[in-house]
Amino acid sequence: MQSVMTRRRFITFVAAAAGLPLLLRAGGAQARPTRWDGTALGAPASIQLYHTDETQARAAIAAGLDELKRLEAIFSVYRPDSSISMLNRNGVLPNAPDDFIAMLSRALSLAKISDGVYDPTVQPLWQTYFRHFIANKPNPAGPAPRDIAAALDLVDWRAVEVDAGRNRVSFARPGMGLTLNSGAQGYITDRVTDVLRAHGFDRMLVDMGEPRALSAKPDGTAWRIGIANPANPGSTITTLEVVDKCVATSGGYGTLFDAAGAFTHILNTRTGSTAPALVGVSVVADRGIIADGLSTALLMAPVEHRQAILKAAGGDKAIFVTPEGVVATVDA
Repeated sequence: MQSVMTRRRFITFVAAAAGLPLLLRAGGAQARPTRWDGTALGAPASIQLYHTDETQARAAIAAGLDELKRLEAIFSVYRPDSSISMLNRNGVLPNAPDDFIAMLSRALSLAKISDGVYDPTVQPLWQTYFRHFIANKPNPAGPAPRDIAAALDLVDWRAVEVDAGRNRVSFARPGMGLTLNSGAQGYITDRVTDVLRAHGFDRMLVDMGEPRALSAKPDGTAWRIGIANPANPGSTITTLEVVDKCVATSGGYGTLFDAAGAFTHILNTRTGSTAPALVGVSVVADRGIIADGLSTALLMAPVEHRQAILKAAGGDKAIFVTPEGVVATVDA
């Protein structure tokens, strides 16, 4: 048995290393960088901010990590006690947290905008692929067509019932399942950013799975975010200069079910097939909750519908790449 389930970074930060100034003047004091690295919802995460008081910076980061911990208890599909896991297990979630209602409402809105190309109820199909490829000597051709068809019968964003007044979420039929991984990372990025801002920081790069640049760098220039080669994430195909923007990326190769890379974690909710391993799209938007999820939708959307989806969902720009380079740029 061989299963490739590692998440590889699709975005590299060109300015995160030697390119940033290490000491800057701020009100007569030296502004110094402080950086935290860890994980959020199982993906690499980081916080980079500048300060004149390290104690204040450490306190702000600690508060941001408390917010991350709180939100992971809501959105993590890997935690049996999370809100989303309880919904998937029981088919109903009474007293759903406000954050869950907000993120789910965005996901269902994006599903409507994309006509179901993006569908947060894809979890049964994902589980079908996962169970198949962790089995002993799985068929390299993938799950049986009957198993895919059975899973697709449970994928329908319209069958998610949200009662915002009572904070209640339920499924219309048993066996359904929800994942907000494509969306929640951007939402968490926004919330952690809000916490850091409340502690007095206004120039930072926050990445809880999707990077968001707040204001310009301390030297007044834009943050440069490099879009990596899908075939070689250590190399950069192109760079983006962003200020007060989030960049979210979806690429089939981010998680592979098989060693050959024939089956990826991004799924077509109409056919049950998976996205190509070496195609990716990066979306630029004002906030993480807008950019994240939208990148997944655009990766799977027909070419003729990309601009309409991007505009309706609130994105600014989408950049499509393959190992050969940038193949298309779409503006809202």
